[in-house]
Amino acid sequence: MYSNSDQTTLPSVLVIAGFDPSGGAGLLADTKTIHANGGYACSVMSAITVQNTQGVQTVEAVESKLFGAQLKALAEDIQFDAIKIGMLASLEQVQVLSEFLAQNAKIPVVLDPVLVSSSGRKLLPDNALTSFIEDLMPKATLLTPNLPEVKTLLEQTKPSNHVNPEKLDISVDRLKWLKATNILIKGGHSTEDKAKDILFSELQTRPHSQTFCAPRLKVTHNHGTGCTLASAIATHLAYGKTLPLAIQHAKEYLHHTLQTADLNQPNYQSLPAGKTRHGSLNHFAN
Repeated sequence: MYSNSDQTTLPSVLVIAGFDPSGGAGLLADTKTIHANGGYACSVMSAITVQNTQGVQTVEAVESKLFGAQLKALAEDIQFDAIKIGMLASLEQVQVLSEFLAQNAKIPVVLDPVLVSSSGRKLLPDNALTSFIEDLMPKATLLTPNLPEVKTLLEQTKPSNHVNPEKLDISVDRLKWLKATNILIKGGHSTEDKAKDILFSELQTRPHSQTFCAPRLKVTHNHGTGCTLASAIATHLAYGKTLPLAIQHAKEYLHHTLQTADLNQPNYQSLPAGKTRHGSLNHFAN
């Protein structure tokens, strides 16, 4: 695994994601997470969104030449220890990024397949989904889909691959269709009592699984949980930690950011929230 060899320098994480002006998800959440976990964040913007705590109103994709130029400029200047990919907004972006990853194959990559916003707006165009699955996902060290995203991805590869979006009992044989090496299926949408995530490792060679559990929290400040978890994992991978250990540390961090985010928590200042009270996590609680 590629890792930071200079222990006097903070490990650097390249984030590729959309811009959420409310600060709850996307680049801003990624950056806060990486710095809170002891890394240094650089970012490439894939899209500008018009959104607040009530939902996404408009998405404007960054033109592919500008998107590629951002990647090229950073890669020529900075040595990255990990890459975290969130929202992508066009087929051209997927293609440019796939080529970039092929040229930087030694860097661990955490790919969070942000396909639809929490308010239901489609973020990745339909014409980009096949390339996303076939060209991008096999190049990732870890794929971090939630249950609805697993359902969408599997049904794209094989129409009969129906998945219940509330249950974690997905077979390894089905997951192999995605051609990813490691997949962390997040159980936030499941109906189980605990917040359980399952890591399926070495899917194409010697598949095995590992479960990560935490108490399920009922909070209103829960915007950006997927971005936060993926960025925390990438930061711990940048430090050279093993994949299971990186996930465990990231999950503990996410739990704490949720636990301390809601209003009226002792010893913490309340976070700003919009009319829906559906605000950001407490990224700097630690």
